[in-house]
Amino acid sequence: MRTVQGAALDGLKARVRALAERTGLPVRSTRGAPRPHAGPAARLRPTERAGRAPRGGAPLADPGPAVPPLGAGDPGRRTSVKEPLRRTSAARPAGPAAALAPSGPPAATPTVLATLGALLTAAGRPGPRRRPGGVRASAAALRALRARHGDAPALVRTRSGQTLLVLLDPQDLRRFYAEPVSVLAADPPQKCRGLSTHEPGRDADGPGCARGEQRPERRRMSADVLAAGLPVHPAAGPILNVVTEEARHLTATGTLDLVRVRHAVNRAGRRIVLGDPAADDDELAGWLTQLRAEDGRPRGGRTRAARSVHDKARARVREYVRHAGDDTLAGRAARHTGPVDTTDPDGGVDPADEARLWLLAMDAVPDTLLRTLLLLGAHPCEQDAAAAEAAAEVAAGRARGELPRLRACVRESLRLYPVVPDLIRVTRAETEWRGVRHPAGTAVLLPAAFHQRDPERVPAAHVFVPGRWKNPGADRDIRMAPFSHGGGRCPGDQLGLMITAAFCAEVLRGHRITGTRPVLDPVGPLPVTLDPRGVRLTLTRR
Repeated sequence: MRTVQGAALDGLKARVRALAERTGLPVRSTRGAPRPHAGPAARLRPTERAGRAPRGGAPLADPGPAVPPLGAGDPGRRTSVKEPLRRTSAARPAGPAAALAPSGPPAATPTVLATLGALLTAAGRPGPRRRPGGVRASAAALRALRARHGDAPALVRTRSGQTLLVLLDPQDLRRFYAEPVSVLAADPPQKCRGLSTHEPGRDADGPGCARGEQRPERRRMSADVLAAGLPVHPAAGPILNVVTEEARHLTATGTLDLVRVRHAVNRAGRRIVLGDPAADDDELAGWLTQLRAEDGRPRGGRTRAARSVHDKARARVREYVRHAGDDTLAGRAARHTGPVDTTDPDGGVDPADEARLWLLAMDAVPDTLLRTLLLLGAHPCEQDAAAAEAAAEVAAGRARGELPRLRACVRESLRLYPVVPDLIRVTRAETEWRGVRHPAGTAVLLPAAFHQRDPERVPAAHVFVPGRWKNPGADRDIRMAPFSHGGGRCPGDQLGLMITAAFCAEVLRGHRITGTRPVLDPVGPLPVTLDPRGVRLTLTRR
């Protein structure tokens, strides 16, 4: 008769064997002899082991081996990328697995880097924010991959088992943005809190700037209300007045941090979208915070509670929309859509749903605003020039709201620290990239943060240089995508720039940033990541 201890020991042995199969580590038996286990090549399908392509067609993509995460043995130790790369190259097995190494030209064969698959774990499944070391390692692995195999798209597999086609060449980026949604469908990357690039569902509960698969009427309405493409919004007067009034919260004391910035920006956002009565609605603010934490979609065992919060926020926003003035975004949306049958889910675009979406999208402004002010505080010359522009803007009259220099500073901040560092789309049908066919359902990853700070192709990639945005063609540079490109470009990009630049102007008009934490090197490379929660600014009156 088996005992409970014996059954538990057998279960533990099975787990160890399963872990060995995933990691490739040897397992010793009770007698001390290594227990054989199946390697990565043994788990591949026959066509993958042989590396053969079907007759008469382009070669099939090889998903490559999965590997354990870097530094898994010691989570507290920062892992270098160069060491795993050398170790992976030296420990390459002979036999069937060796045949999987790419041998053809990089333009025709998908390249595989096992280390990169471990570094892209966050792209394969939802999880907490990546640590700064992981982001740096990911960029270094991408550069090493391109240096070793060229610019061809690289097919890698994450620790969770998801296969990703990583784009390394700007020519492929152009195609990524130009492909219609019938070929590349938007997919939720879940890279940042409160802002996603996925298409909202029927309830329009997706937080952030919806791109890609919106219905035509929704796209037209968003473009009209948000004044897509116009540097200065038609309702710039009332919007800038709100910013001026709420910016007083930013300069009420001699210090500035993320909590204070969020309070001021969220109040301004509710007034701009819904009207002045919503400014002090702390209950609605709490509901929106919960929706941001859930990424706008209830999950797990909290589905009922999250749905209740969603319904309450929707009802409250709809009540504000009924009384919204013509100078608010909700009022403009109501005039654009007309009466909506709320009992028919497919009856048309509900301005209340769009208003809630815009409120959630405003969550990206505080982080960008605080980072921009931090960068200006670390660069006194740029700060003085921006302050002079802010002072001159008071007498600008109709040109109020343009602020080209401050907008360039905000764009440069987004280049260095993008809100969505990676974009993921999924192929809806079999597609071919550089002569290699990939099946439907392949996830295509565009590492936007990597391309925007690529030192091999971007001058002064790790330095704060707002002047690069003075070039008329800078906004069309395919490598720079703070708001995406093509049909998926965010329709509220200019409005977001106007609001963020206006907040910066209000701070700099009467105050100087004399101290920053963290302290940034104005000449040397800037850090790859910058958590706004750790930013503290010291303000003194001019």
